[in-house]
Amino acid sequence: MSSSPSGRFAPSPSGDLHIGNLRTAVLAWLFARATDRGFVLRMEDLDRVRPGADVRQLDDLRALGLTWDEPVLYQSSRTAVYRAVVDELVAARRTFECFCTRREILEAPSAPHAPQGAYPGTCRDLTAAQRERRRAERPAAIRLRADVSSFRVHDVCRGEFIGDVDDFVLIRGDGIPAYNLAVVVDDAASGIDQVVRGDDLLSSAPRQAYLATLLGHRPPEYAHVPLVCNRDGARLAKRDGAVTMADLAAHGVDAAGVLAMIGQSLGLSAPGEAVTLDLLAARFDPAALPRDPWIFVPPEHPRLIGGPAGKPRPTEAPQAGSSSSPRTK
Repeated sequence: MSSSPSGRFAPSPSGDLHIGNLRTAVLAWLFARATDRGFVLRMEDLDRVRPGADVRQLDDLRALGLTWDEPVLYQSSRTAVYRAVVDELVAARRTFECFCTRREILEAPSAPHAPQGAYPGTCRDLTAAQRERRRAERPAAIRLRADVSSFRVHDVCRGEFIGDVDDFVLIRGDGIPAYNLAVVVDDAASGIDQVVRGDDLLSSAPRQAYLATLLGHRPPEYAHVPLVCNRDGARLAKRDGAVTMADLAAHGVDAAGVLAMIGQSLGLSAPGEAVTLDLLAARFDPAALPRDPWIFVPPEHPRLIGGPAGKPRPTEAPQAGSSSSPRTK
């Protein structure tokens, strides 16, 4: 596995990518190329996998012109690696078994300023007899025994950010490695020192940076970029209509049109301008990126609308096969 400095895009193959996912992929690629980094593609397929989704996702990314360092990494091939890391933490007494359900955690009393859902420490100091009794009731998850309550990270888009760190899960009760563990281990193994992703994941960065530091790795540089939202200002979802490449193609918007939409939404191209990734890369300036969400309304509506939240502006869509910009930016 490569250890040269790299950025990455890491989708979960649970279905087709929508235009918000694709925009984040383009941004991750632009950030990496603008800083002379490699670019890694990783399938986070430990859970919620739909057969064939990974192939369709790769096809859509290629259609936009994205390239990456082969091979594509699949997390499902690395479960033994995650387990070995956890075994080391267990041996160092940095973990504990937890038998709480999600509902029990939500209903348990917590510290006055702890965020909702933060682990309240219920199983942190169980006796050996208590653990033995609970094991007969349900399988244990393995949690990190954190020795901090917060951690500071630097984000290119947000500046300094201090977020909460609790005793987060490393191995779930069903034996599946948890997201926060797998991404940290894989980023370090792949030489990922730049993580570009949606700003809904900003609160995860302090936990992941703390774990990376605990494992002896330098945390990556983060850039949490604004989400794509629907016309109601909520995070875009597939239920919002024609938001995937296949759906947009059925409405006359080809891959070149999708890329043109993304380019305009980032302020890197003009309405109706045909673009390529190389052209966008030549114009890319992280400091000039929009800081507001991009509002996207699918083409089954009278117009596609795009712009900062609360500031929609109509644009014109291209015809099928055209490389000009579609109606939404």
